Amino acid sequence: MTAVGLRERKKQRTRDALVDAALDLFLTKGYEATTIDQIAAEVEVSPRTFFRYFASKEDVALSLTADEQRVLLAELVARPESESPFTALCQAMRSLLKMLRKTDDAETGRYLRCQKVVHSTPALLAGAMRLIKENERRLVAEVARRLGTDPWDLQPKFIVAVFLSVALACFDERTQDPVVLARRLEDLLTLAERSLCPGWDLPACSAQTAGRPVEPAATTG
Repeated sequence: MTAVGLRERKKQRTRDALVDAALDLFLTKGYEATTIDQIAAEVEVSPRTFFRYFASKEDVALSLTADEQRVLLAELVARPESESPFTALCQAMRSLLKMLRKTDDAETGRYLRCQKVVHSTPALLAGAMRLIKENERRLVAEVARRLGTDPWDLQPKFIVAVFLSVALACFDERTQDPVVLARRLEDLLTLAERSLCPGWDLPACSAQTAGRPVEPAATTG
């Protein structure tokens, strides 16, 4: 393994250790009562080192949510241009699900603790929703680019809204295991793909070639 590879692994271990320490302290002492100094001390690093990885307590608490959102967007951008927007979104999510299915016990425990902290802390829950909304705008912009239209147009907004509604439908307070959630989401994506008309997420001219009749626009006068 190269020196660069070793450095990256060490950085990832430090980052994971900071996340684990923060989550444990948030659960035992409470989010508001926990300080950055305490988090750094648990990992035996300086607060300065903490700030090399995270900008704030909220940043470390929401790091897993932020990571998931970044991966989803990156996977969408990497999808072939030949795929329709909704198909590209579903395939991007499947790439993320594949990663979730491969989580080890430490990663699963980290995910579950993170969910518990976020959902028991109103400020963090609001922060998580903000991250998701910010990424939603980026998803809309990428879908608009694929369609050759403006992000403010209704079609890219509608396509992403349908996709996110499908994704949110899999979440159940009784089920937080990431592997179980991944399986439920895969089932929902398959159901959505089977239920939606071919070409619904394409411009009108393309939808016709996909086998979906398009009603002519109503005229006045």
